[in-house]
Amino acid sequence: MSSSPRTVLATENVTRILQETVPVTLVQDINFSADAAEFVSITGPSGSGKSSLLYLLGLLDGPTEGRVIVDGQDTSVLDADALARFRLEHLGFVFQFHFLLPEFSVLENVMIPMKRLAQLKEADIKTRAMQLLANLEIDDQHSKMPDQLSGGQRQRVAIARALGNEPTIILADEPTGNLDTKNSDIVKDIFVRLAKEQGTTIIAVTHDLDFAGAADRNVHLIDGRIARDGR
Repeated sequence: MSSSPRTVLATENVTRILQETVPVTLVQDINFSADAAEFVSITGPSGSGKSSLLYLLGLLDGPTEGRVIVDGQDTSVLDADALARFRLEHLGFVFQFHFLLPEFSVLENVMIPMKRLAQLKEADIKTRAMQLLANLEIDDQHSKMPDQLSGGQRQRVAIARALGNEPTIILADEPTGNLDTKNSDIVKDIFVRLAKEQGTTIIAVTHDLDFAGAADRNVHLIDGRIARDGR
Protein backbone atom coordinates (compact mmCIF):
# COMPACT_ATOMS: atom_id res chain seq x y z
CA MET A 1 0.00 0.00 0.00
CA SER A 2 1.42 3.42 -0.97
CA SER A 3 1.72 6.04 1.74
CA SER A 4 -0.11 9.36 1.54
CA PRO A 5 1.88 12.31 0.17
CA ARG A 6 3.56 14.46 2.82
CA THR A 7 2.19 17.99 3.07
CA VAL A 8 5.11 20.42 3.18
CA LEU A 9 3.24 23.72 3.07
CA ALA A 10 -0.24 24.73 4.19
CA THR A 11 -2.19 27.89 4.90
CA GLU A 12 -5.13 28.20 7.24
CA ASN A 13 -7.62 30.97 6.44
CA VAL A 14 -4.89 33.36 5.35
CA THR A 15 -5.88 36.95 4.62
CA ARG A 16 -3.58 39.87 3.82
CA ILE A 17 -4.90 43.42 4.13
CA LEU A 18 -2.89 46.56 3.45
CA GLN A 19 -3.77 49.03 6.18
CA GLU A 20 -3.93 52.19 4.12
CA THR A 21 -6.39 55.13 4.27
CA VAL A 22 -8.78 52.76 2.56
CA PRO A 23 -7.76 49.18 3.49
CA VAL A 24 -6.91 46.98 0.49
CA THR A 25 -7.45 43.22 0.68
CA LEU A 26 -4.74 41.46 -1.32
CA VAL A 27 -5.78 37.86 -0.60
CA GLN A 28 -8.71 36.61 1.44
CA ASP A 29 -9.44 33.41 3.35
CA ILE A 30 -6.87 31.27 1.52
CA ASN A 31 -6.70 27.59 2.40
CA PHE A 32 -3.94 26.01 0.35
CA SER A 33 -1.59 23.08 0.68
CA ALA A 34 1.24 21.55 -1.33
CA ASP A 35 2.79 18.12 -1.05
CA ALA A 36 6.38 16.99 -1.27
CA ALA A 37 7.55 16.71 -4.91
CA GLU A 38 4.46 18.52 -6.20
CA PHE A 39 4.69 21.17 -8.93
CA VAL A 40 1.92 23.76 -8.45
CA SER A 41 1.29 26.68 -10.78
CA ILE A 42 -0.62 29.76 -9.60
CA THR A 43 -2.45 31.71 -12.29
CA GLY A 44 -5.01 34.49 -12.51
CA PRO A 45 -5.55 37.91 -14.04
CA SER A 46 -3.38 40.88 -13.11
CA GLY A 47 -4.29 42.13 -9.66
CA SER A 48 -5.78 38.81 -8.57
CA GLY A 49 -3.31 38.39 -5.70
CA LYS A 50 -0.91 35.83 -7.21
CA SER A 51 2.33 37.47 -6.12
CA SER A 52 0.83 38.53 -2.79
CA LEU A 53 -0.01 34.90 -2.09
CA LEU A 54 3.45 33.73 -3.15
CA TYR A 55 5.09 36.24 -0.80
CA LEU A 56 2.95 34.93 2.05
CA LEU A 57 3.79 31.32 1.19
CA GLY A 58 7.47 32.26 1.04
CA LEU A 59 7.35 34.02 4.42
CA LEU A 60 8.50 37.26 2.80
CA ASP A 61 5.28 38.86 4.03
CA GLY A 62 3.07 38.05 7.00
CA PRO A 63 -0.68 37.45 6.97
CA THR A 64 -3.09 39.86 8.63
CA GLU A 65 -5.13 36.82 9.65
CA GLY A 66 -4.48 33.08 9.55
CA ARG A 67 -1.21 31.20 9.57
CA VAL A 68 1.31 29.56 7.25
CA ILE A 69 2.75 26.16 8.17
CA VAL A 70 5.95 25.02 6.46
CA ASP A 71 7.34 21.52 6.99
CA GLY A 72 5.20 21.16 10.11
CA GLN A 73 6.36 24.48 11.62
CA ASP A 74 3.74 27.09 12.47
CA THR A 75 5.66 30.12 11.23
CA SER A 76 3.44 32.60 13.09
CA VAL A 77 5.30 31.84 16.34
CA LEU A 78 8.76 32.68 14.94
CA ASP A 79 10.38 36.05 15.61
CA ALA A 80 12.10 37.98 12.80
CA ASP A 81 15.53 36.37 13.26
CA ALA A 82 14.15 32.85 13.56
CA LEU A 83 11.94 33.42 10.52
CA ALA A 84 14.89 34.60 8.42
CA ARG A 85 16.89 31.53 9.43
CA PHE A 86 13.95 29.21 8.77
CA ARG A 87 13.41 30.74 5.33
CA LEU A 88 17.08 30.27 4.48
CA GLU A 89 16.97 26.61 5.52
CA HIS A 90 13.69 25.54 3.93
CA LEU A 91 12.86 27.84 1.00
CA GLY A 92 14.46 28.86 -2.27
CA PHE A 93 13.34 31.75 -4.47
CA VAL A 94 13.42 32.43 -8.21
CA PHE A 95 12.04 35.71 -9.53
CA GLN A 96 11.21 37.15 -12.95
CA PHE A 97 14.29 39.34 -12.63
CA HIS A 98 17.14 37.06 -11.61
CA PHE A 99 18.56 39.44 -8.95
CA LEU A 100 22.09 38.13 -9.40
CA LEU A 101 24.59 40.44 -7.74
CA PRO A 102 26.52 42.12 -10.59
CA GLU A 103 29.78 42.45 -8.65
CA PHE A 104 30.07 38.69 -8.08
CA SER A 105 30.83 35.89 -10.53
CA VAL A 106 28.32 33.19 -11.42
CA LEU A 107 29.96 30.78 -8.97
CA GLU A 108 30.08 33.37 -6.19
CA ASN A 109 26.39 34.20 -6.68
CA VAL A 110 25.41 30.54 -6.27
CA MET A 111 27.53 30.27 -3.12
CA ILE A 112 25.90 33.24 -1.33
CA PRO A 113 22.92 31.48 0.35
CA MET A 114 25.13 28.58 1.45
CA LYS A 115 27.62 31.00 3.00
CA ARG A 116 24.80 32.76 4.83
CA LEU A 117 23.52 29.47 6.25
CA ALA A 118 27.11 28.54 7.23
CA GLN A 119 26.60 24.80 7.54
CA LEU A 120 29.36 23.79 5.14
CA LYS A 121 33.04 24.60 4.83
CA GLU A 122 34.08 27.00 2.08
CA ALA A 123 35.57 24.23 -0.08
CA ASP A 124 32.40 22.15 0.23
CA ILE A 125 30.24 25.15 -0.64
CA LYS A 126 32.28 25.72 -3.78
CA THR A 127 32.05 22.04 -4.74
CA ARG A 128 28.29 22.02 -4.25
CA ALA A 129 27.85 25.26 -6.22
CA MET A 130 29.80 23.82 -9.15
CA GLN A 131 27.72 20.64 -9.03
CA LEU A 132 24.49 22.63 -9.12
CA LEU A 133 25.75 24.62 -12.11
CA ALA A 134 26.75 21.34 -13.80
CA ASN A 135 23.30 19.88 -13.18
CA LEU A 136 21.84 22.86 -15.01
CA GLU A 137 24.46 22.61 -17.77
CA ILE A 138 25.95 26.02 -17.09
CA ASP A 139 29.12 25.16 -15.15
CA ASP A 140 31.25 26.29 -18.10
CA GLN A 141 30.11 29.84 -17.31
CA HIS A 142 31.10 29.75 -13.63
CA SER A 143 33.80 32.42 -13.81
CA LYS A 144 31.77 34.94 -15.83
CA MET A 145 29.95 37.95 -14.44
CA PRO A 146 26.13 38.10 -14.71
CA ASP A 147 26.18 40.78 -17.40
CA GLN A 148 28.18 38.41 -19.63
CA LEU A 149 25.31 35.87 -19.69
CA SER A 150 22.12 35.62 -21.71
CA GLY A 151 18.76 35.98 -19.99
CA GLY A 152 18.21 32.23 -20.01
CA GLN A 153 21.65 31.56 -18.56
CA ARG A 154 21.07 34.07 -15.77
CA GLN A 155 17.81 32.41 -14.85
CA ARG A 156 19.52 29.02 -14.67
CA VAL A 157 22.12 30.54 -12.34
CA ALA A 158 19.29 31.94 -10.21
CA ILE A 159 17.76 28.45 -10.00
CA ALA A 160 21.12 26.97 -8.98
CA ARG A 161 21.42 29.63 -6.27
CA ALA A 162 17.90 28.83 -5.03
CA LEU A 163 18.86 25.15 -4.70
CA GLY A 164 22.01 25.81 -2.69
CA ASN A 165 20.66 24.93 0.75
CA GLU A 166 18.61 21.97 -0.50
CA PRO A 167 15.28 23.69 0.18
CA THR A 168 12.10 21.73 0.69
CA ILE A 169 10.24 24.23 -1.51
CA ILE A 170 11.16 26.47 -4.44
CA LEU A 171 8.90 29.50 -4.92
CA ALA A 172 9.04 31.21 -8.29
CA ASP A 173 7.43 34.48 -9.39
CA GLU A 174 7.03 34.65 -13.19
CA PRO A 175 10.29 32.70 -13.74
CA THR A 176 9.84 32.72 -17.54
CA GLY A 177 8.44 36.26 -17.76
CA ASN A 178 11.54 37.73 -19.41
CA LEU A 179 12.53 34.72 -21.50
CA ASP A 180 11.96 33.68 -25.09
CA THR A 181 10.15 30.45 -25.92
CA LYS A 182 13.29 28.30 -26.06
CA ASN A 183 14.60 29.44 -22.68
CA SER A 184 11.11 29.29 -21.15
CA ASP A 185 10.95 25.64 -22.16
CA ILE A 186 14.36 25.01 -20.58
CA VAL A 187 13.27 26.56 -17.27
CA LYS A 188 9.96 24.67 -17.38
CA ASP A 189 11.78 21.37 -17.94
CA ILE A 190 14.17 22.12 -15.06
CA PHE A 191 11.27 22.63 -12.66
CA VAL A 192 9.52 19.46 -13.82
CA ARG A 193 12.74 17.52 -13.30
CA LEU A 194 13.36 19.02 -9.85
CA ALA A 195 9.93 17.87 -8.69
CA LYS A 196 9.99 14.41 -10.27
CA GLU A 197 13.61 13.46 -9.77
CA GLN A 198 14.70 15.35 -6.67
CA GLY A 199 11.42 15.61 -4.79
CA THR A 200 11.50 19.39 -4.54
CA THR A 201 8.13 21.08 -4.19
CA ILE A 202 7.70 23.84 -6.79
CA ILE A 203 5.16 26.64 -6.41
CA ALA A 204 5.25 29.09 -9.30
CA VAL A 205 3.21 32.15 -10.24
CA THR A 206 2.95 32.44 -14.01
CA HIS A 207 1.11 34.01 -16.93
CA ASP A 208 2.71 31.43 -19.25
CA LEU A 209 0.02 28.88 -20.10
CA ASP A 210 2.53 26.32 -21.42
CA PHE A 211 4.48 26.60 -18.18
CA ALA A 212 1.30 26.32 -16.09
CA GLY A 213 0.25 23.29 -18.12
CA ALA A 214 3.44 21.44 -17.18
CA ALA A 215 2.54 21.61 -13.48
CA ASP A 216 0.88 18.76 -11.59
CA ARG A 217 -1.80 21.14 -10.39
CA ASN A 218 -3.08 24.63 -11.07
CA VAL A 219 -4.47 27.09 -8.54
CA HIS A 220 -6.37 29.95 -10.19
CA LEU A 221 -6.99 33.17 -8.28
CA ILE A 222 -9.64 35.81 -8.90
CA ASP A 223 -9.98 38.90 -6.68
CA GLY A 224 -7.73 37.48 -4.00
CA ARG A 225 -9.56 34.19 -3.60
CA ILE A 226 -8.97 30.68 -4.96
CA ALA A 227 -11.47 30.28 -7.78
CA ARG A 228 -10.21 26.88 -8.97
CA ASP A 229 -7.77 24.31 -7.63
CA GLY A 230 -7.33 21.19 -9.71
CA ARG A 231 -5.07 18.83 -11.58
